[in-house]
Amino acid sequence: MIDMTARDKWLAARRGFLGLCPNCGEGRIFGAFLKVNDSCPACGEALNHHRADDAPPYFTILIVGHVVGALMLMVEEYNDALPLWIHAIVWPLLVILLSLLLLPRIKGALISYQWALRMHGFGAGARQSLA
Repeated sequence: MIDMTARDKWLAARRGFLGLCPNCGEGRIFGAFLKVNDSCPACGEALNHHRADDAPPYFTILIVGHVVGALMLMVEEYNDALPLWIHAIVWPLLVILLSLLLLPRIKGALISYQWALRMHGFGAGARQSLA
C-alpha cells in the first residue's frame, strides 16, 4: 500500500532552504554547489525526481533585483555625492554575492517543496499533476 500521509510543506521547504534532506533533516540535499544527490546520505530518500528547471534562477533574480534595486535607490536618494567608481564596485559585487548565496537555498527549498507535495515522482505512484 502506498503511504499518502500528509507531508509538512513548510518544514520541508525550511529543511531544503538549509540544504538538508526534506524527509529526515539530517542528510545533505546537495553533493556539490547545485548538484542534487540521487538520494539522501542519511535516510536514503530518493531525491533524483526533482524538476527545478528555471524556477530557482528566476526567483533568485527576482529577489536580488528587488533588494539591490531598492538599496541603489536608497543610497542615491540619501547620499548623492558617492563617486561612480564606488557604485561600479559595490552593486555588481552585491549582486554576485547575493546570487551565489540564494541560488542553492532557493533550489533546495523548491525541491523539498516538490517532495512535500509528492510532485514529479516523489510520491511513488501519487498523481503527477492537478490536471
